[in-house]
Amino acid sequence: MNLKDHIRSIKDYPKKGILFRDITTLIKDKDAFSATIDQIIEKSKKFKFNKIAAIESRGFVFASAISYLLKKPFILLRKKNKLPAEVHSVDFELEYGTATIEIHKDSIDENDSVLIIDDLIATGGTAEAAAKLIKISKGKIAGFIFVINLFDLKGCDRLEQQGFKVENLINFPGH
Repeated sequence: MNLKDHIRSIKDYPKKGILFRDITTLIKDKDAFSATIDQIIEKSKKFKFNKIAAIESRGFVFASAISYLLKKPFILLRKKNKLPAEVHSVDFELEYGTATIEIHKDSIDENDSVLIIDDLIATGGTAEAAAKLIKISKGKIAGFIFVINLFDLKGCDRLEQQGFKVENLINFPGH
């Protein structure tokens, strides 16, 4: 199955000049969603990890299924002020603005090895912030798996240059 055929592209969303790659068309198709989960599980075999983290919110869709199937704890990386207990926070740049993500301070134990899963990587700012949160929490980053890589925006390259292992399922241009 070609997963790329199940991704919808929307021009000028969330603002003019952005070509948004929409995964809702992929996850509403049971066969495409199952194939995506199977491919992520296969790629996860390249990493040694004991916890899975995902970036809000579309990353949760994939990571929760992977966490369940692999029987690994699932850690939420959420937008500012969405977690109720004490948090670590990291501010970062997006291709269309700035944001903050947070993690509960008690989510990761020292030396936990964490696989980070998200739906898409563009410039890599959000993924880099996620890695910082894991490090602040005294965990190690096992690597990253993305469903979609916007290859011309160089986010995977940015992470790999920092020594992170990165996998993805689909490549699209960002524009």
